[in-house]
Amino acid sequence: KYIKNKLTPQFEKLGAGSLVLGVKYLHVNGEGISVGDFSTFISAPDSHIHLTTWNADRHEGKIEIGDFCLFSPGVRISAATKIKIGNSCMFANSAYVSDSDWHGLYDRALPVGKSKQVTLEDNVWIGDGAIVSKGVTIGKNSIVGARSVVIKDVPENVIVAGNPAQIVKELDLDEKIISRADMFSSPKELDDLYLEIDRISLKQNSLIRWIKSKFYPSPDQ
Repeated sequence: KYIKNKLTPQFEKLGAGSLVLGVKYLHVNGEGISVGDFSTFISAPDSHIHLTTWNADRHEGKIEIGDFCLFSPGVRISAATKIKIGNSCMFANSAYVSDSDWHGLYDRALPVGKSKQVTLEDNVWIGDGAIVSKGVTIGKNSIVGARSVVIKDVPENVIVAGNPAQIVKELDLDEKIISRADMFSSPKELDDLYLEIDRISLKQNSLIRWIKSKFYPSPDQ
């Protein structure tokens, strides 16, 4: 009910089958933010997810997210121009994607500064704490290693790591790559995933904690 009444109206589009864990810690700010079908958002009280566009001073920021994408706690996506995310992309904890500097290099009071579209093609995986900077395109199936900083284009089917990120491995094209889209095409695998998510989310539950939540709810409930 919260998703339907409070969260969905904040999006230009929120696709069917979206799963939001920690719904009150998913923040949608600005216009032009659209999400495809069967996306998963996992946020936490100490690690919120932020999807933000800048829609002022001649800027009309947009965030376009495809189907089957995964967003982990602490992810931030910030656009003053456009960030386009393909299908089955995955973002590990605290990954950050931005299409702008957010201040001028010389005029520090200037909002946004330089801005250029960022494109993530299908099945891209952004690692823990990695940063993707303005103007970058990351090719299909490629992986950005943890804590890496991407400042230039990344081709398809490679792993990049470091600051600035460099190619450290090429994926074996003879190996089958199974994407989140493939997982969602299998009802059994999807049921298994949701059962595992429920197990993790509810592992601290007990009858006493449930009774306490009814009579003494936390401020976040």
